Amino acid sequence: MQLNADFTQKVRVVDQDNPWRASPSAGVERKMLDRIGEEVARATTIVRFAPNSAFAPHTHDGGEEYIVLEGVFQDEAGDFPVGTYVRNPPTSRHTPKSEPGATIFVKLWQFAPEDRTHLRIDMNSLVLKADPARSGIATGLLFRDATETVLTERWERDVTHTLSVEGGAEILVLEGTITEAEQVLGPRDWLRMPPGTRTTLTAGPNGARIWVKTGHLAQMITA
Repeated sequence: MQLNADFTQKVRVVDQDNPWRASPSAGVERKMLDRIGEEVARATTIVRFAPNSAFAPHTHDGGEEYIVLEGVFQDEAGDFPVGTYVRNPPTSRHTPKSEPGATIFVKLWQFAPEDRTHLRIDMNSLVLKADPARSGIATGLLFRDATETVLTERWERDVTHTLSVEGGAEILVLEGTITEAEQVLGPRDWLRMPPGTRTTLTAGPNGARIWVKTGHLAQMITA
């Protein structure tokens, strides 16, 4: 399967227009955002676990990165409530499940092969710092390496800034709204900008909280 697999194109996915699709595991559904491959795939997905559902134990040969959007996500490492940001690197293994139910935003097979860094960050308690270059925006660093930077950002109401992305960018709206090219994006809406492009974002009347990853898409163009 190839879905939104041309990384030279801008992609905008509105959550309410993206249907849930059954996965191979009972009680687990997903909304696909981009995908190259079948069940083992380079993929960006929103996944919903019904109460007491689980996936079979498996190894993430290409790594796994996720944010808990709703409920409590669980595996052998513990319970991860809403707002948890996790990176499980290549060769990591777990049995994902959720007794109360959970929804996560997850990216698979998008790590450097040599990466072995495990991360567990509570974004709710992460201290955000005012961005000196962008008035009205506060940022918190989640991860950075030679090819990508991952941030959570809080935008004050009605703030407007231009986003220039030399290495490409992805944005997931967590709270509030942002407007991009006259399209209002709300919680769980997703935007992918190709390398070398720019766009203007404006926070809504209640501000916005967003997850932003930059730099990583350049390698998809040159691969």
